[in-house]
Amino acid sequence: MSWGKELWDQFDNLEKHTQWGIEFVERYNKFVKDRTEIEISYAKQLRNLSKKYQPKKNSREEEEQRYTSCQAFLAILNEMNDYAGQHEVIAENMSGLIFAELSRYIQELKQERKSHFQEGRRAQQHIESCWKQLENSKRRFERDCKEAERAQQHFEKMDNDLNVTKADVEKARQQAHTRHQMASDSKNEYSSVLQNFNKEQHEHYFTNIPNIFQKIQDLDERRIVKIGESMKTFSEVDRQVIPIIGKCLDGITKAAESIDEKHDTQLVIEAFKSGFEQPGDVEFEDFSQPMKRTVSESSLSNSRSDGKQESKGGKSKGKLWPFIKKNKLMSLLTSPHQPPPPPPSCSSPSAVPNGPQSPKQQKEPLSHRLNEFMTSKPKIHCFRSLKRGGSGPEDFSNLPPEQRRKKLQQKIDEINKEIQKESDQKDGLIKMKDVYIKNPQLGRPETVDPRLAEIEQTIEKLRQESQKFEAWLAEVEGRLPVRTDQPKRSSEMHELQSTTVNNCAQDRESPDGSYTEEQNQDPELKVAAQCEFDDEFDDEEILAAIGTCKAMYPFEGQNEGTIAMAEGETLSVIEEDKGDGWTRVRRNEDEEGYVPTSYVEVYLDRNTKGT
Repeated sequence: MSWGKELWDQFDNLEKHTQWGIEFVERYNKFVKDRTEIEISYAKQLRNLSKKYQPKKNSREEEEQRYTSCQAFLAILNEMNDYAGQHEVIAENMSGLIFAELSRYIQELKQERKSHFQEGRRAQQHIESCWKQLENSKRRFERDCKEAERAQQHFEKMDNDLNVTKADVEKARQQAHTRHQMASDSKNEYSSVLQNFNKEQHEHYFTNIPNIFQKIQDLDERRIVKIGESMKTFSEVDRQVIPIIGKCLDGITKAAESIDEKHDTQLVIEAFKSGFEQPGDVEFEDFSQPMKRTVSESSLSNSRSDGKQESKGGKSKGKLWPFIKKNKLMSLLTSPHQPPPPPPSCSSPSAVPNGPQSPKQQKEPLSHRLNEFMTSKPKIHCFRSLKRGGSGPEDFSNLPPEQRRKKLQQKIDEINKEIQKESDQKDGLIKMKDVYIKNPQLGRPETVDPRLAEIEQTIEKLRQESQKFEAWLAEVEGRLPVRTDQPKRSSEMHELQSTTVNNCAQDRESPDGSYTEEQNQDPELKVAAQCEFDDEFDDEEILAAIGTCKAMYPFEGQNEGTIAMAEGETLSVIEEDKGDGWTRVRRNEDEEGYVPTSYVEVYLDRNTKGT
């Protein structure tokens, strides 16, 4: 099966076929290049995806990594990163082993094909020139034969004519002889050229063309083999990374199997456990029996119980500190601690008091208790710090006991690491100093002393800081309640409130304005005061509107507990003026505060006036 024998006359078709073969290789190479670009793009997208969902440093996501589900997700992200790396390997191998190799081979293929077909064209041109030479020799022989025949006929005609002289006959005979001689030479030449042409033609069709076509056939077969090898490499490149991709998938499966729901549940307990005991049962208070109680102005429990009888019909609450929301606006529960400003256009109306504000006697019980409880300045700062949600005090006293203990322990561990780091630096400097003492040419020992002194001071400060936090930790560990079979009842905590209020003046304030207790206070007293006070703080029911008011003057509302209003604005009235010159209003169901009574015109509902 040879192109030289079977396709000896298909030179043009072979040229077209080999050109198509090269174009096919180029097309396949373009396919490999596109696949490489897809793999690179896919790997890049996988890496970006993995990076996008990586936990951010110094964020809540980094703290969540202690949960096994989050750790498994992080492991999956890392495995996806490795998975993307394998696709980069696929792209690299395809680019180097297939695309680059085929590009080089295509250039060689084009050059070799060009040389073979140029050789074939030269052979064709040679045989065509031999054919033309044969045709010329043939036509010349034919012409000479015709000329000789005409000359012979002319001679015979002249010889038979009696009127023609002998000289003319001789001349005609010589011309005929010359023409015959020329015809004979042309015949010999034609015979020689024909033999030569037949030889060249046989060599052309049986030697030259088969050799050239065989080379072209070999070239095309090598092209086909190369394409097959490239396609095999195409699959091998993928096959080589399958074990590693399998390991990545095994890693993802292992990460999923490592999730421990019980461990995560325990972590939630450790993260949010407050350390407080559950509230006890509420005792029955028999109001049918006449009771004589001694009311103390400084007693929080007495004022609280009185307020409850007036406002809520004797219902007491048993909620404790862990269940309290601390982000409520406390300034809305009491009127501002200063007289309202007079109207802008005239003197102060009679409703506005000239002196300092007196405590409200007819106010709702909770507001009255808040005013009574917040008479000392440290307490005011305490609740302001709770309202603004700022950073807590240094000793974390704003946290529940269990959370405070964890924060203090964490702080102590950080300080100990710093102490260890400074100690290592100190040891290194001491060794360096010893080297300088033994080898003065390396340096002066006294140059190390200032740095040693600085490190000593730093270590001493860190130790003092550690002792301070350890003292706070010991205090917290001593305060953590021990569970008993009979939990403390809320009535027992009511008995401790008066002592807490008396000790309020001795409370201290942290640098950022938040409230912390003195070290020598009983933890049960502080817990009781905080629980009872904040319990009423959060359970304040939303008051219904009792009328409307229209602002006659603009009011900026810069003081705490007030609300700004524009001239002509209509607001809902939820509490009348109790004689202090302030009216409590509400805007849009979620914003309320106090405004000067003299700045508004109040329209109360009829039903409200009757009550």
